Amino acid sequence: MRPPGTFPRLFGALLLVAGAGAGCFAGDGGGSRQGSGGPAPGAVPALGRVVPAPASVKPGGTLYTLGAKAAIRVDDSPEVRRIGEYLAGILRPSTGYALPVTPGPGTDGVQLRLRPSERALGEEGYRLESSAGTLAVTAREPAGLFHGVQTLRQLLPAAVERRTLQTGPWTVPGGTITDTPRYAYRGAMLDVARHFFTVDQVKRYIDQLAVYKINTFHLHLTDDQGWRIAVDSWPALVTVGGSTSVGGGPGGHYTKAQYREIVDHAASRYMEVVPEIDLPGHTAAVLASYAELNCDGEARPLYTGVDVGFSSLCVDKPVTYDFVDDVIREIAAITPGRYLHIGGDEADSTSPEDYAAFMAKAQAAVARHGKTVVGWHQIAGSEMAEGSVAQYWGTDGTEPGEREEVAAAVKKGARLILSPADRAYLDMKYDSGTQLGLKWAGLVGVDRSYDWDPSEYLADAGVPADAVLGVEAPLWSETLTTSAQLEWMAFPRLLGVAEKGWSGARSWEEYRVRLAEQGPRLEARGVVYHRSPKVDWPE
Repeated sequence: MRPPGTFPRLFGALLLVAGAGAGCFAGDGGGSRQGSGGPAPGAVPALGRVVPAPASVKPGGTLYTLGAKAAIRVDDSPEVRRIGEYLAGILRPSTGYALPVTPGPGTDGVQLRLRPSERALGEEGYRLESSAGTLAVTAREPAGLFHGVQTLRQLLPAAVERRTLQTGPWTVPGGTITDTPRYAYRGAMLDVARHFFTVDQVKRYIDQLAVYKINTFHLHLTDDQGWRIAVDSWPALVTVGGSTSVGGGPGGHYTKAQYREIVDHAASRYMEVVPEIDLPGHTAAVLASYAELNCDGEARPLYTGVDVGFSSLCVDKPVTYDFVDDVIREIAAITPGRYLHIGGDEADSTSPEDYAAFMAKAQAAVARHGKTVVGWHQIAGSEMAEGSVAQYWGTDGTEPGEREEVAAAVKKGARLILSPADRAYLDMKYDSGTQLGLKWAGLVGVDRSYDWDPSEYLADAGVPADAVLGVEAPLWSETLTTSAQLEWMAFPRLLGVAEKGWSGARSWEEYRVRLAEQGPRLEARGVVYHRSPKVDWPE
């Protein structure tokens, strides 16, 4: 996830910013704002000026006006009705309208329709049609309807996102949007191991991700500084290993019921959870919890620093593989999604031979319990299991040999998730004045997080475009302790990565215009964000 030995000791700075909450953070010349009015209540962006950009936009005809007597008409199915209630929950507080969710046909109001015959829309595509009398969202699958609702809310004036009564009119430009995603995997990761975040904080972040059509939520549950998920067969993992965090602050963990709550909430936003159990390195919390998992049989002290690469499970002990199988079995049993992430990075204390042997057994355990392996791209240094996925976190300056190793794995059938640290890591500083975050991968301004093409990123190493499964924006938490801090580092950079996953290559100059219009929407939703001077935000 990052090179070893590159972190300064940040605890003093961390204390300065830990309580900053929703206030402004230094960096890139900007701060954060909440509560400004944004554009005039009647202002409406042109059809298609949303994030991510739609695949096809055909403006024309008369705009649609949501009136006080409008209904949300849905197909008579529980899932479509639930999407309708979700939309009504967004619109009712600001408009003051009743907006009943009504099964059955009709020509007025907002219509949400599933049409299995619409094969071209695939699993996540939708068509939005706006005219004087009706606004219709059509999809082949419920996920497509949900994504269409996210576009609809961005086409209404920004004030529609507020939780208090606002003044209309509530209009949408006329025309048709037909939209399908570029990549099947569009992810975001949250590190809850370095600092713990509660179920409600995680659910808040999931809700923010859903607006921008993210469909995968990678939860980094374990690391040197903390183990955050209960495992019945190894209870000390949370009672000991989960008791602290970076800097020695309080830890925390999720019970299995709480983890299921997160998984269920993500599913309600059409998002698949990918749990990560980082192995065989990044395991200091494990080695402090159970003496027998150390080669010398002596428990290690809890670790609260930020160095990497020093810890490793004892690869030669049979008990190590009992532990691995138990953990993977229990986590797989409460994870309905396809993937289970086993880390695999920065195992500097494990020899290459031991690493390869360990990874073979860990991957076999994942397959045995019905999941597909995901690992950080160092996993390509071992024999990757059939169908497995490598997550690339290198930078433009990553050693060619490492990139070629990834390319070799692709030739054998591996797929790739791209998370280049100097483009997609949301914990990198915006500029040299940013108080939060790190800079080992360089400074990542809002423009740099957008100005890259996933299909070409590893082309020079021989990776074909069709090997890319998708993109992911990780957010590591060494310096982050509050939701406000998470948001300020994620937004607006997350939007750029989301667009790379959904729409593909666009110009920065075109994108920055659409990004500026997101400012009032973020404010209306109460999201703390970085007002980069590289974007002409509305006053």
